[in-house]
Amino acid sequence: MSGDILTQRSGDIATVTLSAPDRLNAMNLDMWRGIADAFTALDGDADLRCIILRGAGEKAFAAGADIAEFATERFDRDSARTYGAVMAAALEAIQQCRHPVVAMVHGACVGGGLELACCCDMRICGENSRFGVPVKNLGLVVALNEMQAVAAVVGRANALEIVLEGRVFDAATAQGMGLVNRIVADDQVTTEAEATARRIAQGAPLVARWHKQFARRLTDPRPLTEADIEESYACFDTEDFQTGYKAFLNKDKPEFEGR
Repeated sequence: MSGDILTQRSGDIATVTLSAPDRLNAMNLDMWRGIADAFTALDGDADLRCIILRGAGEKAFAAGADIAEFATERFDRDSARTYGAVMAAALEAIQQCRHPVVAMVHGACVGGGLELACCCDMRICGENSRFGVPVKNLGLVVALNEMQAVAAVVGRANALEIVLEGRVFDAATAQGMGLVNRIVADDQVTTEAEATARRIAQGAPLVARWHKQFARRLTDPRPLTEADIEESYACFDTEDFQTGYKAFLNKDKPEFEGR
């Protein structure tokens, strides 16, 4: 089956591309494995400051999972469980990656593609992007961990609307749900997503990683512990804090080292 996960590095920003343009970047099993491998490797790169996740071309971010594989890879409960574990590892690798991840959404972002986007930290799309999870038409549920990723972004009521109605909706509706952060002209999606990644990368990288960690912790319903709150003050012991506030006072541009 065709399909690749491509990783490119430009300075302190990496771009991961879902590349199966012949099927609108629909994800097959090897691609799900490739996502987990790519983000696990990028998580280990301390010099990285931001990651962009995109689909190849400008027609689709990802048109879900490759339904052509169902007959061989997801045909009964046991095979679906095995497939689901691979998907879960991919989604978790994005969520657990210490670096901020920006989804660059051109065109269709449906099914598993929408789930991938929800695991990113920000989502930027074009005016004509389309979203949805029409699995009700396949007799298929969104697995619990996958639904959790969507609900964490749009809330329980919107998550239920997405899966119960199964409709494909426009970018304005997606933004109203909180699914996307920003809508731009279709021909400006790449420019805006790259500019967003650059703004993130220009900040103190340890702070960005802490903020991602804090936001993820706040999806946990357990009360905050003293250790959780104490970590909020760890930044004051970093060299980047010294650099940042002194640069502000001197009206200089800070050069953060991630220490």
